[in-house]
Amino acid sequence: MSAPALEDLVPGRHDLAADPYPVYAALRTEGPVHRVFIPGSGESWLVVAYDAARAALTDPRLRNAIRHSSSWQSDGGHAIGRNMLQTDPPQHTRLRRLVAGHFTAGRIAALRPRIESVALDLLAALPEWGTADLVSQYALPLPVMIICDLLGVPLADRGEFHTWSNELVMPTSPEVATSAGTSLTEYLARLIDRKRGTLGADLLGDLVTAADATAPEDRTADGAGLTFEELLGMAFLILVAGHETTVNLMSGTVHALLAQPDQSALLRADPDLTPAAVEESLRYNSPVHATAFRFAAAPLDLAGTRIQAGDSVLVSLAAASRDPLRFPDPDRFDIRRQTRGHLGFGHGLHHCLGAPLARTEAAIALRLLLRQRPALAFATDPDTLTWRSSTLLRGLTALPLHLGDREQTL
Repeated sequence: MSAPALEDLVPGRHDLAADPYPVYAALRTEGPVHRVFIPGSGESWLVVAYDAARAALTDPRLRNAIRHSSSWQSDGGHAIGRNMLQTDPPQHTRLRRLVAGHFTAGRIAALRPRIESVALDLLAALPEWGTADLVSQYALPLPVMIICDLLGVPLADRGEFHTWSNELVMPTSPEVATSAGTSLTEYLARLIDRKRGTLGADLLGDLVTAADATAPEDRTADGAGLTFEELLGMAFLILVAGHETTVNLMSGTVHALLAQPDQSALLRADPDLTPAAVEESLRYNSPVHATAFRFAAAPLDLAGTRIQAGDSVLVSLAAASRDPLRFPDPDRFDIRRQTRGHLGFGHGLHHCLGAPLARTEAAIALRLLLRQRPALAFATDPDTLTWRSSTLLRGLTALPLHLGDREQTL
């Protein structure tokens, strides 16, 4: 018997993209690990419980490289180049080391004035009253601007870049995704070529210099260099992961606050709770919905389920962070909750390198938004909002907000 897709487990006309959590909760009552069909990827083991998720994310027998898959034929797909999500130690260790220094606490702290400046400019561009879309007018352009600053993407190219990356992570169709992948690959190749000789100008320039300075025969697992395929993959991963997650985090946090007026009032009364609100949003409405696929390099037992060599495993970070055995009353958004240990940014070797940047951007954006637009409210019935989801990500396509009445601004 073939495994069911999650859509097959949805009761009635329930919108799985808008609210997948009842399905995860029902699965969790039957066990922590389930065999499911993932459209476009085939059958996989889905992990929906917290303890099993942490175990899976730290088990060295579960690898990220697709070559460990029983169905592997090529490293194809929509991914561009070879990046950290597709590799295991020691290759992963080498790649991560090359960029880790750009995401330290000190580097992120130095970015705060720029993040605040961009956020204030975007807020100033919003109308003083009436409605605006939080996603397209605030939550999206802010992280796009910052990550493109960091990598050195020219200002004129940033809108087109987001269109391509969004299509790759949450495709509207296989054909459009393939076209977007081709366009983005060609663009990144041209950008890399323009970065030659720009050491110290930006992160991508530094990576290009490191690649060019290392002879091909010295690009080993313990070396410092990058192949062109790795350079392409690194640029792709940082650009896409550097803003897609944060867009969903920012809009999801505002959505949760407005849907829970008591929590919104609590935060307005005590803005120092802003970082806590961001952490609770990461747990409650995980923008990174699941990890990249893991593949069993050897047979293993995962929470009582036998995983065969070559099987794929998908860890649902969203489901795990709503496990009542770890977070009591998990379906309640509570900014005073103790959220330590949530899996919003993953766990283990592949814990999100850009997590400090995403947290900082979201906290600054939320604090300034609530301060400058105190009358913020839904501009439409929240039940009619559209959520886009993929294997990896989930987020709002738009979030129309009422900014205030004209009389309040006079």
